[in-house]
Amino acid sequence: MKRGLSLFVLICMILGFIFLYAPIIVLIIFSFNKSKLVTVWQEFSFDAYVNLVNNKQILDAVWVSLKVASLSATLAAILGTICGYVLTRFTKFRGRFLFLGLVSAPLVMPEVITGLAMLLMFIQLDGLLQNIFGIEPVGRGLVTLIIAHTTFATAYVAVVVQSRLAGFDRSLEEAAADLGARPFKVFFLITLPIIAPGIIAGWLLAFTLSLDDVVISDFTSGPGASTLPLVIFSKVRLGISPEINALATILILIVSVGIISANIIGRQREKKN
Repeated sequence: MKRGLSLFVLICMILGFIFLYAPIIVLIIFSFNKSKLVTVWQEFSFDAYVNLVNNKQILDAVWVSLKVASLSATLAAILGTICGYVLTRFTKFRGRFLFLGLVSAPLVMPEVITGLAMLLMFIQLDGLLQNIFGIEPVGRGLVTLIIAHTTFATAYVAVVVQSRLAGFDRSLEEAAADLGARPFKVFFLITLPIIAPGIIAGWLLAFTLSLDDVVISDFTSGPGASTLPLVIFSKVRLGISPEINALATILILIVSVGIISANIIGRQREKKN
């Protein structure tokens, strides 16, 4: 009975892996297809990669995505660390539940609602700046993208930092304070280095979410500020091209190298400890 059950579990696991990874393998194979039709194999070729390198629209979108993701993740890491610290250390202050709700709202709010709300806010701000200060409307672009991505990424960083601070040994801070260190110095010399792994994890999470976002970016982007997911999505509507397969293959390779490297580094640290 146990042997039959184990065989059934093994078969289900194999079928699950095939269902998940077979399309990715097919995508990688067809990225080396010379034919412009992704469903018809012609012959092995690197033409798709050559065309990808020469595609200015995709290269510009990659640069915009990296710039927006880096800046928004950095801002989200700063704001999220402050929010997580306040929620963990200051458990009793007026408006705490409202503050907690505002910080956590992007986690449960549908992206369509968040994107629409951000779009309406930017439109209203443009109107106010024009009517009150006489400033010409800025419109949607790189700045609005960074603000929007920072807004929803801050919530994720705050959750990561808050969980890191929850298991923090406060006796270390108390010992530093007893030795004469001021609160500002205690935070930067004791607290910050200890919670740094959580902040880095939050930054990486925010960077990934920003790099992958489509819905909110679609509402808040403008001419000259199209991210890579938006460009891919617009091209896929007209049919998948070998260039998109080549781009997806490169992204898969980068992610795979990152995961393998992280596992190797983690195992080496475990052996040292």
